[in-house]
Amino acid sequence: MDRFYATAFDVLVAHDAFVDKFVGDEVIGIFVPAVTEGLHAREAVNAGLELLAATGHGSDEPWIRIVIGVNTGVVAYVGAVGTKEHVGFTALGDEVNITAGLATAAGTGELLATEAAVRAAGLLDRSLECRTVALKGKSEPMTVAVVTLAAGVVPAASGSG
Repeated sequence: MDRFYATAFDVLVAHDAFVDKFVGDEVIGIFVPAVTEGLHAREAVNAGLELLAATGHGSDEPWIRIVIGVNTGVVAYVGAVGTKEHVGFTALGDEVNITAGLATAAGTGELLATEAAVRAAGLLDRSLECRTVALKGKSEPMTVAVVTLAAGVVPAASGSG
């Protein structure tokens, strides 16, 4: 897990993400529009694709199997939370929950992205596979794009990273 944490941390930070937390076998990155010059969704997709490549998903046998969810939208809260003894930076709200649900619904080596994230990342002109997924807490299924290294989506030029 240390290798995965280090790899994910390096990739996320290179794309101007805040590493929110490491939870079990999960790493949560937050891409703030003000930090990424408004290119937060593009940076998130680029980071996701780079992380898939860095973990070997472009080969026959990745050294660790990962899944990724990408979403964009207005969150209820981004900032410091905690107690006097332990304060952390995080994001809270429905958009964050959707992102977590996407990761849960993704298959190995897949990045699932909402329509809003695809649009904001500039991927609307791509022929991406679409899938309908049911997410916990949502009354209606959601159509998402499936982005993989095999789909030939090449990361766009980074905004500031």
